[in-house]
Amino acid sequence: MTDLLGIPETFLPVDPAAAALEQGYAAEAAARAFPASSLAWATLAEEALDDGRDVESYAYARTGYHRGLDALRRSGWRGQGPVPWSHEPNRGFLRALAALANASAAIGDDEEHDRCTEFLRASSAEAARELGL
Repeated sequence: MTDLLGIPETFLPVDPAAAALEQGYAAEAAARAFPASSLAWATLAEEALDDGRDVESYAYARTGYHRGLDALRRSGWRGQGPVPWSHEPNRGFLRALAALANASAAIGDDEEHDRCTEFLRASSAEAARELGL
């Protein structure tokens, strides 16, 4: 499928941390075992934000976001186009992007919050709805 501009959707490969997290690994252990995993870093960011550790959350989310950008590029993404929420392996990147938006808001970086929110909505409107942005 493509978006209205004819840009194809990007589908990431399975994230190896997903199985580890499902088996009960702590997010920190998953990030150590699979440091390229956006999902592990997104989970750490979400946990830190839930605990009120805003700066820590921002750092985890930024790591997950950049690891996700690397994975997207390896999968043929050229800086724009749909990254469907419906494709489970994309969710780590999308969650890291949402966590970065939320952590940015928590530390008062409104410009970064707005940029990340817009990027998330442009990548996947469904993800933005699911993740509350």
